[in-house]
Amino acid sequence: MSSRQRPRASSESPRTNAPPRSAGLAAPPNPRRIPLYTGLAVLGAAVGLAGTLVQAALFPGGLLLALAASAGLFYGGRVLTGTQLGALVPAVGWFIAVIVLLGGRPEGDYVFGQEVGLALFMLGGMAVAVMCATMSRLPYPANDTGRPGA
Repeated sequence: MSSRQRPRASSESPRTNAPPRSAGLAAPPNPRRIPLYTGLAVLGAAVGLAGTLVQAALFPGGLLLALAASAGLFYGGRVLTGTQLGALVPAVGWFIAVIVLLGGRPEGDYVFGQEVGLALFMLGGMAVAVMCATMSRLPYPANDTGRPGA
């Protein structure tokens, strides 16, 4: 056997169960997704603005509705893009909108009606964003039986 055709040692064999090289936030940016991420950030700001108004106007039910809308947007961004960044981008837009509305107006008024609603809306929204961004994997479609041709 020549030195060029020596058999590979078991430690040199290719790994078959290796994780993908670029996944999650370490993946190289895809320039085609920039408009999608921009739209998600704008939607996040809109949901943050609407959630702020709804939770302040209709406290118990409005707060739940605002958090459900935020969760739907964050999870939808994650499913739509298939990346963690899809959940984080609308969360950043949401967070910026809520922080800007926290500043108030020169007259002394601000959008949030009560301190309890503010705390629950801020903490709940951030918790939902973290949960959606750190999901381990996306669920498989319900109609996929795993059998080809079925």
